Amino acid sequence: MNKFKQIWGNLRSSFWFVPSLIVVVSIAFALALIKADSAGSHLWLTRWPLMFGAGADGARGMMSTIAGSMMSVVGVMFSIILVVLALVSSQYTSRILRNFMRSRVTQVVLGIFAGIFTYCLIVLRTIRGGDEGAFVPSLAVFFGFVMALGGVGALMFFIHHIASSIQASSIIASAAQETIAAIDRLFPEKLEQGPAEDDDDQTLRPLSERNWRSVPARQSGYIQNVDNAALLRLARDRKTIVRMEYGIGEFVVRDTTLVSLALKDPPDQEIIASLQATFSISSHRTVEQDAGFGIRQIVDVALRALSPGIIDTTTAVTCVDYLTAILARIAPRQIPSARRYEDGKLRVIAKGPSFERLLAESFDQIRSIAKGDVVIMSRILGAFQTLAGLIADPNRRRALRDQVEWVAEMAERTVESAHDRARITAQIARVREALEADG
Repeated sequence: MNKFKQIWGNLRSSFWFVPSLIVVVSIAFALALIKADSAGSHLWLTRWPLMFGAGADGARGMMSTIAGSMMSVVGVMFSIILVVLALVSSQYTSRILRNFMRSRVTQVVLGIFAGIFTYCLIVLRTIRGGDEGAFVPSLAVFFGFVMALGGVGALMFFIHHIASSIQASSIIASAAQETIAAIDRLFPEKLEQGPAEDDDDQTLRPLSERNWRSVPARQSGYIQNVDNAALLRLARDRKTIVRMEYGIGEFVVRDTTLVSLALKDPPDQEIIASLQATFSISSHRTVEQDAGFGIRQIVDVALRALSPGIIDTTTAVTCVDYLTAILARIAPRQIPSARRYEDGKLRVIAKGPSFERLLAESFDQIRSIAKGDVVIMSRILGAFQTLAGLIADPNRRRALRDQVEWVAEMAERTVESAHDRARITAQIARVREALEADG
């Protein structure tokens, strides 16, 4: 299942999979229309001679023209896409290129033009002149003309889509929406009253005394997915405890410890292969099970916007706003415990995200690079005030309070204007008041 998910994710982000499906549909559509024409072509000519009455030479010429123009458009589209990818990579961050490649609009439009080209080739192959046993699939030729008109509309829509998608706000919003969708999928439950600590010393001390056996990683790369159900089932069947040494989104080196097993004897090759199969490792991170990567994409855009050679404060502010929206979605959600039990017995010690780590991932680097930037600091404090009204968990409020104090300390050191410092100080006081209020 894990391997299937990885393959499906790669197919979704490719430029060839969806266009190939559309080409197959176009071939089937062309063959169906040709079959219909061969069964009753004379009926179309009799009823609508002006619409379906083209001769063999005229039909062949029109199909040839449409096919040639479609391939020219495909070449232009690929040129546009490559320019856009280069622009986005240099101006924002290369980590969001995968979002452009996954764009369903781009894939479908490419498929439309490739499909029209293939359709025309199939129809051209069946057109015969008088000396060849005359046959003109008038219905198929007519639909080729209709598809060409539709291709013109698809090209105009594609240009509009590209012009809209390369705007900074659209790029950031797209990454945020994908991250929020992953959060809804990964953390569907609301946070229960009373925090559940994951790693208290009294629980984990007996575990440290066990004999842990290492299971190595079979390749180097980032962990994209983990089949948690298979991991729990394997631990149950072997009557052992599986401890993950790396979490989703982390980089693992080949032949280093991927997971540890609480076993007396070294694990056999069967259990090693089964454990390795529960992890999908690739050369890049994805958002499907890694909400932190979605946050990382937006943070990278903000850092690039605040770099000395650019100084695009508006883009950085947009990033902070969408990071706030992401954390606001996480704030009331229950993040699963690292300890997984079955029938009252500990089976898996996972390594996963926490609200505190995601909060730090969102704002630590932006805060450190925004020294003296009153606009960014003010926006971050506004984000904290928004989150303070959504968080009831004491640990999460404590982490938010720490972030506020770090902003206060940096403002004291780096903001030179007394007026600006007074504004920041007043805003900090309001955030502290919100945090002191009953969550």
